[in-house]
Amino acid sequence: MIQRRRRRMVAVDKPRKILVCTVCVIALVGLLTGYVRVFPSPRASDSSDPHKLPTQHEFNYQKLSAEKKWTEEVAPPHLSKQQPSPHLPKAPVSLHKFDGASGNLDSEKLWKLPEDRDFVPCIQPSSNYTTPDKTRGYLLVRTNGDLNQMRTGICDMVAVARIINATLVVPELDKRSFWRDTSNFSDVFDEDHFINALANDVKVVKKLPKELSSGSKIVKHFKSMSSFKYYRDVIGSLWEEYRVIRAAKFDSRLTNNNLPSDIQKLRCRACYEALRFAPQIEAMGKLLVERMRSYGHFIALHLRYEKDMLAYSGCTHGLSNAEAKELETIRDETANWKVKEIDATEQRYRGQCPLTPKEVGIFLNALGFPSETPIYIAAGEIYGGVTHMADLRSRYPLLMNKENLASVAELEPFTNHSSQMAALDYIVSVESDVFIPSYSGNMAGAVEGHRRFMGHRKTISPDRRGLVQLFGQIEKGLLKEGTKLSNRIIEIHKNLQGSPRRRGGSVPGTKSMESTHSEEAFYTNPLPDCLCQRASQNVNTSIRESNRKVDRSMQKEQLLLFKVL
Repeated sequence: MIQRRRRRMVAVDKPRKILVCTVCVIALVGLLTGYVRVFPSPRASDSSDPHKLPTQHEFNYQKLSAEKKWTEEVAPPHLSKQQPSPHLPKAPVSLHKFDGASGNLDSEKLWKLPEDRDFVPCIQPSSNYTTPDKTRGYLLVRTNGDLNQMRTGICDMVAVARIINATLVVPELDKRSFWRDTSNFSDVFDEDHFINALANDVKVVKKLPKELSSGSKIVKHFKSMSSFKYYRDVIGSLWEEYRVIRAAKFDSRLTNNNLPSDIQKLRCRACYEALRFAPQIEAMGKLLVERMRSYGHFIALHLRYEKDMLAYSGCTHGLSNAEAKELETIRDETANWKVKEIDATEQRYRGQCPLTPKEVGIFLNALGFPSETPIYIAAGEIYGGVTHMADLRSRYPLLMNKENLASVAELEPFTNHSSQMAALDYIVSVESDVFIPSYSGNMAGAVEGHRRFMGHRKTISPDRRGLVQLFGQIEKGLLKEGTKLSNRIIEIHKNLQGSPRRRGGSVPGTKSMESTHSEEAFYTNPLPDCLCQRASQNVNTSIRESNRKVDRSMQKEQLLLFKVL
């Protein structure tokens, strides 16, 4: 009897178990289906949206040729020459928390803006400011250097034209430097907007009047970092004999400090309002930003690791003997580079070398940025290509740049024009959530200053001298990557993230011209001249706090850089 009851219970239990299992399987399939929709496989992605950029999951399945450049290696197949321009990609993952080297970090903390203490742009002229009337003559200028040298030089010449009461002829862009760019002013900048935006400040014309083209003019070498008095009295006196003054060179021709407030504000109006990029560059730059934004928060990394930069600075750490020799030859054969003999080791430990791609990877990981962080590489062709990018790419697969965010056809109008390509990088860098330069060069300073002006957007400035000491310990086996390294790097950089502070003055102990050259550049930090606190804040107290936070190590670095260059 008992055995019959047991058999009946078993007979009843089996269907129940089967039913329960069936329900579980159905539920599991439903969950997996939802998961697949959030994290599509490469095939699913291809079928649903042929223009979608790859997610990190998809990167793991890409097999890439070692012979390709690093910029081409992560390029998704839909951006080949035969394909149309891509649509905006969908964010591959929802980044709620990052598991960094120092532990779990909320994404809000990684991407959080520094405290701006209610500093806002204040660039309107004073009540005594007058519109230009009849000018005394024409100022001709020819730019020199890269895009950002030309930008700051143009803005300074706007101020100089105001000081000497000159009509400014639209500047000629540099076509003779290392880059051999044939672009004209209107190819890079919005010429009409530039003229109209400055109508109340300086009279600007596109060309010198024909009757003056063959007339008497003087070519003048303006002194470096010169004062208001120099331009007003020395250069202004030339109008007694000449109708046209040509500036032979005009980068860093105007001092950073001790200028009338209206002149400083004019420099900011010229830089951040009048000197707008040409419409086609603005449109393409905006499109690149939108495509990066589709991944969520992103870093713009100004990876200054191009051949010309390494040759100029004499930095060879991590390079082969053949590569180091090639860079030395370039430096020797470039006539306008004055310093030929450079001790690469000493240069590196003084913090005067750009971080290598490998070092950047260690740095980002120590700060807590996870491997799925989207990174836009704002740079030209990286020296050594895939070889030197391998370590960074292994840590951060989502490396993007303009070449793999846009199609060949989209970039074709800008290709072979270094200034226009650099302008695209500039736009993305200014608009990024976090900007990190691997070296404190012209673009790094220009972007940092622009981001400060636009609300003190987060800019992490690596303390290269401090980092090199830590990287040296890692190479010697005295320190390992992990919590200890992460804590030290985070501590070093807690006050180097773009928060408001007054522009750094000259390095203590320097004299005359050396002192002026050691100042922090005006366009790197336009505070206090072009940024003011809202009336509700205690201005004097906050300014004193800002002064205390000016980093002394940065001042020493400025002096070392001056001595090297």
